Amino acid sequence: MEYWKSKVLPKIKKVFVKDSAKKAAAAEATKNFDESKEEISKEFEEKKTELEPKVIEIYEASSAEIKTLVKDPKEAGLKKQSTSVQKFLDELVKIEFPGSKPVSEASSKYGPAYVSGPIFFVFEKVSTFIPVEEKAVEAPAPETKTEEASTSKEKEVVVEEEKKEEAVVAEASEKTEPPAKVEEAEPPKP
Repeated sequence: MEYWKSKVLPKIKKVFVKDSAKKAAAAEATKNFDESKEEISKEFEEKKTELEPKVIEIYEASSAEIKTLVKDPKEAGLKKQSTSVQKFLDELVKIEFPGSKPVSEASSKYGPAYVSGPIFFVFEKVSTFIPVEEKAVEAPAPETKTEEASTSKEKEVVVEEEKKEEAVVAEASEKTEPPAKVEEAEPPKP
């Protein structure tokens, strides 16, 4: 019992206490960041024009996973891509992006998963510079009235034909299925 108390129990406590201390410190860093969000937003608005080309350059050079995280931040993606998130934050620190320095420091100390709120705030600011990519769905060329009328008539004809086919199939299935006969079987002989 002495061995258990002196050797094993302290190691177990160390594992659990260390994690909770890390969470508490990360929560404190997040709280401090939240208090400075207004100042960061003001600084961001002031430097917006000079930051735009630099941010776009960094964004274009980053991996597809980071691009996805910036556009659609998710906790799971942040945990999976923690090293690339840290690299991206370090690049933002180099160009003096507002708020990136404290976020990068907290992320390197505690891990990106523990300071996700501030990271997502920075990503939100970065995403304002990202051009919106429209999918390859192009609007069809405007049709003339005669074309519109002919296509709507064609659609009506197709719909009517489908309804007729369904009715014919339903009638045919009713006619072809004879009523089930119930035959009485003779009881087995012993």
